[in-house]
Amino acid sequence: MSEQRPLAPGEAWRAVAACSVATAPLIARGRVRLPKERLGMRLSFSDDTSAQVYRETRLGSGLAKDPCTLVVAFRLRLVRGPAHALFRAESLLNTPLFVGFPGFTSKLWLAHDECDRYRGVYEWDGQARAEHYARSLWRVLALVSVPGSIRYAILPGLRRDQVIADPGLVQDGADGAAAWWRIKSTA
Repeated sequence: MSEQRPLAPGEAWRAVAACSVATAPLIARGRVRLPKERLGMRLSFSDDTSAQVYRETRLGSGLAKDPCTLVVAFRLRLVRGPAHALFRAESLLNTPLFVGFPGFTSKLWLAHDECDRYRGVYEWDGQARAEHYARSLWRVLALVSVPGSIRYAILPGLRRDQVIADPGLVQDGADGAAAWWRIKSTA
């Protein structure tokens, strides 16, 4: 995996603003959907943590032409105990921060794991687009996250649902021992 760092502030905030503007027509045309089929599914990760899907957001069919799976993780500052439920409810308001990014197709929202990390598991159309989004999102997340907790992993050429259905498709790289992003199983 490449070095992870946010985009320059100006570039990142311009991308987030453009995304927010692009989101309104998508919502107005009914292209943004919240399917319920995966709600409650639990994903287990190679670092022995697990988290439950509490929302899915899909744009159109949710299928990419040049698929890649993107996994983003972060820990929120000051969110403990009952505040997690409040965050999950409020997080729907964050939809304009990602749906309008070029290449977005779908996202599974995962509740906090045993280490209080939240994850998003996305299907993205194009590895470079996924990277641009993750590095832009970093600036937003940095406002509310524990410093040093933001991470992302991009799995090129793989659809999100393929990775979930057959975790063996993904081979651990050099950072295999720290594979916080690698899905091990589902329940």
